Amino acid sequence: MPFPDEPNTVALLDYQPQWRADFESLAGRLRDALGDHACAIDHVGSTSVPGLAAKDCVDIQVRVTTIDEARYVRLFAAIGFRCRPEPWNRVEISGRQECRKLVFAPPPGARRCNVHLRAQGGPNARFALLFRDYLRADETARQAWGAFKQRLALSVPDLPGYGQIKAAATEVLMTAAERWATETGWEPADQTPTVT
Repeated sequence: MPFPDEPNTVALLDYQPQWRADFESLAGRLRDALGDHACAIDHVGSTSVPGLAAKDCVDIQVRVTTIDEARYVRLFAAIGFRCRPEPWNRVEISGRQECRKLVFAPPPGARRCNVHLRAQGGPNARFALLFRDYLRADETARQAWGAFKQRLALSVPDLPGYGQIKAAATEVLMTAAERWATETGWEPADQTPTVT
């Protein structure tokens, strides 16, 4: 659920080249705040895929060695980021495994983003990278996914409903992504500290 200062409806934009620069700016701020705690900082989600329509909200994945909630809530709070309290922002199922995570929202009035904190090497971190890389590589899948999201936003403009339907459809998309990963030999970005 959004915080009171965040929109509760879905508005999609055509791909904006500025999203990459916005990610880089946010990633630099996170790198400064987290230091060696961050194994990698990745631009993920729809804003990371050139040519794909998306909500104007940059998704960032921070990969860490372990999810130490108290430590990361404190580090993020020091730069004004708020931990999202909902259960689905704490645990997700990926690769048939329950994976811990934390999701942070920016300070009120700041650039809209979601920062997903996930364990390095975890199936949920891999899922986010595969989603991005598959849609970057496959134009047909990218166009179909964008068209689906645009139709969905028109028929279900409230954020919670949109998110629930999109989550189920994402599982279908990821079946094709897994097939693509097998066929191409795709592996997640290397495990050294990076910003991708």
